[in-house]
Amino acid sequence: MGALGRRMYKVGQRDMVEVDVAAERNEILRRYRRLLRKAKPFLKDNDAKQIKAAFALSVEAHKEMRRKSGEPYIYHPLSVAEICVDEIGLGTTSIVAALLHDVVEDTEIELEQIEEQFGKKIAKIIDGLTKISGVFDYGSSQQAENFRKMLLTLSEDVRVILVKLADRLHNMRTLDSMPRHKQLKIISETIYLYAPLAHRLGLYAIKSELEDLWLKYSEPEVYEDIQNKIAENKGSRTRFIRNFMNPIMDEIYKTGLQFEVKGRPKSIYSIWNKMKTQDIPFEQVYDLFAVRIVLDTPLEQEKAACWQVYSIVTDFYTPNPDRLRDWVSTPKANGYESLHTTVMSRKGRWVEVQIRTKRMNDIAEKGYAAHWKYKDGMQQAHESGLEAWIHKVRDVLEQNDMNAIEFVDDFRANLFQEEVFVFTPKGDLKILPSGSTALDFAFDIHTDVGAKCLGAKVNNKLVPINYVLNNGDQIEILTSNKQKPNEDWLRFAVTSKAKSKIKDSLKEVKKESIADGREIVARKLKQIKVDFNSDVVNQLRAYFEEKTVSDFYYKVGKGQIDATKIKNFKEFKKERQKINQPKRPPTQFSDDLSKTKKLDQDILLIGEDLDVLDYRFAKCCNPIPGDDVFGFVTVNEGIKIHRTSCPNAPELLSRHGNRIVKSKWMSQQQNAFLAVLRIIGTDRVGLMRDVTDIISNELKVNMRSIVIDTETGIFDGQIWLYVNNTKHLDQLIKKLEKVQGVMRVNRQDASHLD
Repeated sequence: MGALGRRMYKVGQRDMVEVDVAAERNEILRRYRRLLRKAKPFLKDNDAKQIKAAFALSVEAHKEMRRKSGEPYIYHPLSVAEICVDEIGLGTTSIVAALLHDVVEDTEIELEQIEEQFGKKIAKIIDGLTKISGVFDYGSSQQAENFRKMLLTLSEDVRVILVKLADRLHNMRTLDSMPRHKQLKIISETIYLYAPLAHRLGLYAIKSELEDLWLKYSEPEVYEDIQNKIAENKGSRTRFIRNFMNPIMDEIYKTGLQFEVKGRPKSIYSIWNKMKTQDIPFEQVYDLFAVRIVLDTPLEQEKAACWQVYSIVTDFYTPNPDRLRDWVSTPKANGYESLHTTVMSRKGRWVEVQIRTKRMNDIAEKGYAAHWKYKDGMQQAHESGLEAWIHKVRDVLEQNDMNAIEFVDDFRANLFQEEVFVFTPKGDLKILPSGSTALDFAFDIHTDVGAKCLGAKVNNKLVPINYVLNNGDQIEILTSNKQKPNEDWLRFAVTSKAKSKIKDSLKEVKKESIADGREIVARKLKQIKVDFNSDVVNQLRAYFEEKTVSDFYYKVGKGQIDATKIKNFKEFKKERQKINQPKRPPTQFSDDLSKTKKLDQDILLIGEDLDVLDYRFAKCCNPIPGDDVFGFVTVNEGIKIHRTSCPNAPELLSRHGNRIVKSKWMSQQQNAFLAVLRIIGTDRVGLMRDVTDIISNELKVNMRSIVIDTETGIFDGQIWLYVNNTKHLDQLIKKLEKVQGVMRVNRQDASHLD
């Protein structure tokens, strides 16, 4: 631990902090002992010794390192290990991996040393958690490559993902000390990849916290507003839930069932999401409350007990028939089991009631890890959903030959979706991603069945291969030996398995077309007396605007590119200097950020050195001065400025972190920026005049256009206007909200504007 006393440590680029070494050592030991206490119930044989060795190595390796907050770095691996034990329910292997998860990446210790001291299993997990360094293919990104590497380890050991989720959760909990541009990158990766992954693995508590923390850092004012509103009505909420539950509890007591009741508001993120998708204020989120009834009952009586309690709840309160969710009879693919219903209380409020057993609740909270606790004595059906998902991931990884970004998109699209439940002709249940087609079902049965799929019979009715499956469909696949996959099939397929098998089949056909195309190109070049070499072919590829040489050959071979047009190539060669000036790769933009292009109208500071550079505003979110923004280096259009709340922000920040540059407003110059306001209220004579008076006369704002819709006494208008900055816009919104009859005014994204 080093000599006792006080020492100076460097934190970040400049700051020096003085620390009490003895006090820090005691705090590290206190945290370590707390971890051991929490792990004690399942420690066996040599476990404590192995954890101690991992702790000692981690302390030594990280002894000179500090986090951005100034704390000793060892606090982080200790916290990650504690999350693994306490919140995910993992054992010794994961604790050791968590304690050591950063040593190979951040210190001099090699992976071989870890393997020698702790064995292959732990070394493999740590390797999966260690970021890749080096140069990546054009069109890829380090973030995508790292995510793919981690998933390759997942195919052998699920714990790599669980430790990574614990690592990400602790990083999100301690984001305050990070600079804003780093916060944006981390939260975007989290909402884009890690929260859905936690959801898929059944870690609902972690998924909800990651989503809430994303909102806290992406839209802090919105987060705080909802948090305050939830806190304001805590007392009345507690009374409401108590009164709501009293008659139900009295009735359950009479049955002799053991149970506990938990009342809670929805997560801040889910409330915000509902407000946004339904375009309603906080006060109108109807199922703000959720009540959970957790039963303690033997496995064989679980289903009957859940339905018995459901019957009691609906005896007292009227259920919404469209809101019944039975995941007890058919668990979700991630193993989630629960009975959900939404009922109308006597106070006229909707309340969601979740009914589940203690075992189901453990699996809902701790997901994959909790399955092993209940594995003995469980029917195969209870665990098959999650196991099937892991097998599906393994299939995707084994068949995968896409670049990393395509792979991440494919993984996200296929494995984070909701499911559709369908049946084979013999009545076997198959679970596929929502949106799957008859073609996906055919490939799920067998590759040969998929490759020869002609159509299907769904519920005894003939349908084409692109028929989208619905819950409860019974499907019989029709095949023909003459049938072969074609490129259109890729548009109909949704699952990774179907897509990869179709691509494999098409590759063979494509190889022949590429060979034919190459031969045609060589022949045509010879005719016009131009050398056939890689430089010339690359120029031809650019001339015909194809991404790769193979694509170019393929299209020539298939006749999609007219080979006779190759003779125009001589003219092209004369102008190639002009046409083929090398484009700067995106990574070079960051090197040029210090070169200032002085433009009077620019009011944004961009890059690490905060210079004035040329930029464009992104049309998907139309930023205005005062908005929280970031710069994105595009391939062809320079730097584009997006709002951090832009719908495209999570994808850009999580896929292309290396092309993000921080941006900050330099001054509040009087430039006009286009914004869109939506105004809703009760219609009355003179309302429109009052609104336009405030906009035009009182605040001297120019309007571009106004669209009004009035129906059954409700006024709904959209106003396009020019403002100077967010302060100016907020002032306008506050004034408009005071107009008699106006119920709500809010800013909208202007993605549809030209």
